[in-house]
Amino acid sequence: MNIASAFSGVKKAFGFPVEQKAYSLNSPEFADMIGFRPTYSGVNIGGRSALYVPAALQAVRLISETIGSLPCKVYRETAASKEPAKDHSAYRIVHKRANEWTGAGDLRTRLTADALLHGDGYAKVVRFPDDGRPFELQRLKPGKVTVLENELTGAPVYRVSEKSGTHDYPHTEILHIQSFLVTSPISLGKEAIGLASILERHGAQFFGSGARPTGIISNDKPLGGEAGAQAVGNIRKSFREWQKGGSGDPLILDAGWKYDQPAMTSTDAQFLEHRLEQVREIARIFGVPPTMLFELTRGTWSNTEQMGAQFLQLCLRPWLDRWQDAYATVLLSEEEQNHHYFEFVVDDLMRADAAGRTANMTALVTNRIMTPNEARAIQNMPPLPGGDELTNPHTTSTAPKTPEPPKEPA
Repeated sequence: MNIASAFSGVKKAFGFPVEQKAYSLNSPEFADMIGFRPTYSGVNIGGRSALYVPAALQAVRLISETIGSLPCKVYRETAASKEPAKDHSAYRIVHKRANEWTGAGDLRTRLTADALLHGDGYAKVVRFPDDGRPFELQRLKPGKVTVLENELTGAPVYRVSEKSGTHDYPHTEILHIQSFLVTSPISLGKEAIGLASILERHGAQFFGSGARPTGIISNDKPLGGEAGAQAVGNIRKSFREWQKGGSGDPLILDAGWKYDQPAMTSTDAQFLEHRLEQVREIARIFGVPPTMLFELTRGTWSNTEQMGAQFLQLCLRPWLDRWQDAYATVLLSEEEQNHHYFEFVVDDLMRADAAGRTANMTALVTNRIMTPNEARAIQNMPPLPGGDELTNPHTTSTAPKTPEPPKEPA
């Protein structure tokens, strides 16, 4: 059986449509079919191996941990506005504890990291047996889940390998977090990450004296036999002792021996520029501003703050939308989806420094957009009597009213 027939059999066993076509082992079509394409640099880059590149590690950690740290709540629409639906069982799952041993934020961090590293993050919904309400979410390893398709509706069907066997679940029972194009950004950007890995290795070897000799000792006279080998050994021993000495004494060679220290080429001199460019390339792969990967070459106080806002709007917002949609699919019934929804609280990412935050709070209270107690709650301060009224403290006096003088009888 050839490779094409073998893959056709596997795809047929999992329910995928099979197209009979021959592919060359070196063709890009065959690489796309099996989901693996080797890098031109020859460096094997996968989900976990990419994390050994510091920039990729920081990007994955930044996105996943930021999403995990943002509070998420389920809201109920009311006639006037909205209110947190604290009586809904999904409120505890997304805001406090996903299950008995995993916090809600920790689960979001892990599933987002799974999607970044492997393209997909999965969690199984456990429900109450009496009414089917969601009770908890349990993370599934990406390698144990296969996504199929319902032939009638086109809805995804999840085939999960469990201890009791293989089971198929509908899309309402598996929380699925997908990366862009259902493909890990590490897989799409493996060339840039592989080049960064090569530069990392070259730097380690260079400073470990493995990539370039510290010096070249030569002799124009032909040396051979046992006497020549002994002379080379003595020179090597003397050179190492001179290196260890570090006293600044000159290196003296006799009998026609010469010492030459290789000069650094222009390519080696631009080594740092190459590494900085790869950090920027990795930032493009994940959609993260370079300053958040600590590439501060062009970072200033003003544009760093603007890049923080871009991080929320251009990088995190699509991930938060995927999370909100995935939560609604598995944790809300069709009827509840008409008046319930999930929303992340992103106020912490928009906060400025203490002075700017104080000015913002003052403006909100002064313009009667926020009550004083609401502002105090954001600062984790207890409420004050009378602080629930929308009043302007600059135009409203708290002093007791002066009694009017008694009127004289006519």
